[in-house]
Amino acid sequence: MTDHAEPTLSVIIPAHNEAGLIGPCLDALLASEWAGGGVEVIVVANGCTDTTLAEAETRRTAAEARGWRMQVLDLAEGSKPGALNAGERVAGGTILAYLDADVEIAPPLLGQIAQALVGSAPGYASGQVIIPPPHNAFSRLYARFYRQVPFFHHGVPGCGFFAMNRAGRARWGDWPVIISDDTFARLNFAPEERVAVRAGYRWPIVEGFGALVKVRRRQDRGVNELARAYPALLANDDRRPSGRSWIIGAALRAPLAFLAYVAVALAVRMGKGSDEWTRGR
Repeated sequence: MTDHAEPTLSVIIPAHNEAGLIGPCLDALLASEWAGGGVEVIVVANGCTDTTLAEAETRRTAAEARGWRMQVLDLAEGSKPGALNAGERVAGGTILAYLDADVEIAPPLLGQIAQALVGSAPGYASGQVIIPPPHNAFSRLYARFYRQVPFFHHGVPGCGFFAMNRAGRARWGDWPVIISDDTFARLNFAPEERVAVRAGYRWPIVEGFGALVKVRRRQDRGVNELARAYPALLANDDRRPSGRSWIIGAALRAPLAFLAYVAVALAVRMGKGSDEWTRGR
């Protein structure tokens, strides 16, 4: 690895069979509006049986041309918490950012995150979630309603990309083996400690009814698991609009999209859970 100054920001990217996605993710990251060096990119391929590792390696030259460090770790076991822990063990940045391998950040995002997390007080930051139009017709309907969900418009969601300074990361030890690692991280900070910057990132949802049901079921299991294992963290959640009046208003704004959303929710309730890994959207 080329010798560079110690990084300001370490970007940890866990990647499990992300061929075709890790390349665009890294290309967007490398297009960041960031002056000079000071960035370290750590791709943690875990349990990959495809070309994720090779695709990540092809971006090393571009990273080093910017004066950035880049490491690509290859773990035999497929485990996102394990990948996060492995990435942190080699990270040298004073700020740690966590990026899903299918997410593409906007050019100003890294710089704004670094500015938001300057100082010694524990802090957490993320950008604005942008859900791009899916290819599948049903998923497009679902996304139209999903974009209205208060979770995306109140507080700092942090799904797919979030960052914290070292003082914030010191609040827990290794990443626990849970489904909803992003929610766990967010709720380790009080609302006033979380900062939403203006720049955004593209956070795709899965394609097709069946895939949406699997993901929604996994999300629900993750929320329930977190509530059982770490109930005290729920006090740090944001207050958001809810109830019948919000649902009626959202349904009137996009009735077909609302029906698509309800169809997925009903299928989740009626079906049985699965331990099969699926993308967390």
